[in-house]
Amino acid sequence: MKEKIFDLDDISLVDFFGINEKNLNFLSILYPNVELIQRGDKLKVVGKEKYIHEFEEVYNQLVELYFQEFRLDEKLIMSIVKPSPNFQKQNPASNETLVHGKNGLIIKAQTPNQKEMVKAIDKNDMLFAIGPASSGKTYTAVALAVRALKAKQVKRIVLTRPAVEAGENLGFLPGDLKDKLDPYLQPLYDALRDMIVEEKLVKYMEERVIEIAPLAFMRGRTLGNAFVILDEAQNATYSQMKMFLTRMGKNAKFIITADPTQVDLPYQQQSGLKEATKYLKDVEGISFVHLNEYDIIRHPLVTKIVEAYVKNEKK
Repeated sequence: MKEKIFDLDDISLVDFFGINEKNLNFLSILYPNVELIQRGDKLKVVGKEKYIHEFEEVYNQLVELYFQEFRLDEKLIMSIVKPSPNFQKQNPASNETLVHGKNGLIIKAQTPNQKEMVKAIDKNDMLFAIGPASSGKTYTAVALAVRALKAKQVKRIVLTRPAVEAGENLGFLPGDLKDKLDPYLQPLYDALRDMIVEEKLVKYMEERVIEIAPLAFMRGRTLGNAFVILDEAQNATYSQMKMFLTRMGKNAKFIITADPTQVDLPYQQQSGLKEATKYLKDVEGISFVHLNEYDIIRHPLVTKIVEAYVKNEKK
């Protein structure tokens, strides 16, 4: 007899196995040649190798379906085990919910341009999301990364930003290098904390499943099997932008978010964003989504503030 253990990380056991393990019992009836033993966030399958393999194929499809529906029941299970002629497997993009966050928080793209980001990254491996502050670029990008990780489409998330000072002197901040850099990466931490429970997030970061680092730390690396986000890309220089874009490895998704109106680079340095968008606009596999003030979903005054600045800067 053989056995195999499946990891149930990031899966709600009640939603997956059902109340009083109703779905698990149903699977046991459907697969009498294997023994299914659930202990915490592990599922042990015992039986002959060929029967374990048969169950594994269905199990992987059930996990994929779970991350589309965020629940399972006997009807959904049977749609995988014995599909009816009328059953159509959903594309993850057709489900508006991106992530079920903490305390029942449902995270989804809320504006047409944010929804366009979802469609674009599902069809392409690289996406430039360009727009003003508060338009949801970073938050939507992080949600897409977490969705991909939970669906096991990638093995890790890498989030990076240029460590550029916005009118303040980095050298005067207290603490070691990490303490100095963390304030620049705080928006990424904030988004992740909405989407992943604190204990799990700490574990992911300790195991480097989720990595947050300054852009300078990306040099020389190849980022494969990863969902990678470059945030505040308008503050990347020409050479930094080129360096980052060429870090892409196999089975990787890259999202570059930027606000061209908020460049904090020193006067003598030019942002690499303009050339990147110019050079790459016709490259197959790269998509561009432009957000605007109508994508802002914070306090109504934020939209009015952005509109006022846009109007006067055009003058």
